[in-house]
Amino acid sequence: MRRTKFLVAAAAFGLSAAIATAAPAAARPRAATDFAVGPQYDTTHVYVAAADFDKFVASFVATFGGETSKQGQFQVTPTSSLTKSQLVLTPAGTISVFGFLTPVPYPFGAERTGYLVTDIDAAVKAARRNGAIRLIETFPDPIGRDIVVQWPGGVNMQLYWHTAKSNYAPLTSIPENRVYLTADAADEFIRRWTGFAHGRILSDEKSAPGSEVGQPDKTIRRVRIASGYGKLALLVSNGQLPWPWGRDLTGYEVNDLRATLAKAEAAGAKVVVQPYDAGDRHAALVEFPGGYIAEIHQARAR
Repeated sequence: MRRTKFLVAAAAFGLSAAIATAAPAAARPRAATDFAVGPQYDTTHVYVAAADFDKFVASFVATFGGETSKQGQFQVTPTSSLTKSQLVLTPAGTISVFGFLTPVPYPFGAERTGYLVTDIDAAVKAARRNGAIRLIETFPDPIGRDIVVQWPGGVNMQLYWHTAKSNYAPLTSIPENRVYLTADAADEFIRRWTGFAHGRILSDEKSAPGSEVGQPDKTIRRVRIASGYGKLALLVSNGQLPWPWGRDLTGYEVNDLRATLAKAEAAGAKVVVQPYDAGDRHAALVEFPGGYIAEIHQARAR
């Protein structure tokens, strides 16, 4: 829902192509039960206080580069509300930023991502068959339709469809949806998410270093999954995580971690977890103005 509202603004300010007469599914044929369009059309949903909105957007763009839609104020929920909103497109991933000027209606604010699908009704049916529940029923917006669903373990995501055909360039690197669960829900989440997303398990490390979640004296399970929706990292632990672990929604891959961290700090962000080894990567956690926490990583040389 939020993503579609951002696409309204994007279309108005030249970041989206003209409205197509055919649905995205016709322009991008895929297997009948795979509804993903591509990770460049998916967003992390970032909620900040309205007073921090501009500082956050400026800091994020200064860190990763890219461009933004023109900022506007919209009603992006089916019930009465008003938010500042802006779409930020960077080579490392796209974010939808919200700074609500009114209280945030339920169930919005807890969804972590928005995923574009080729057919909203069929995608919702497939999600429900694979164990997702609807937190709100599908509803229309000016250029499409939207829903928020929840996967096992309480993982909330938005699915959306729109008639404004976008044409975004492929990303330089694919962002990683970072999900923290305990063993109670991990296997069920993996089964359900891969079933819906046609996901491939890239790795399943049963004894990854606990330092990756702030528990250096323990081990965790780390599962990495790829699909048409992009990357997903599942971090399975006892859940007893020190701040800021578990507050990072997305991981961003860059070519030079230290240079990127320097840009972030110069733009007002704080490195809240210094660079550490995480298997095939070096990573750090950064808090941007407004409180958004992100993992940033650089792949190890092979």
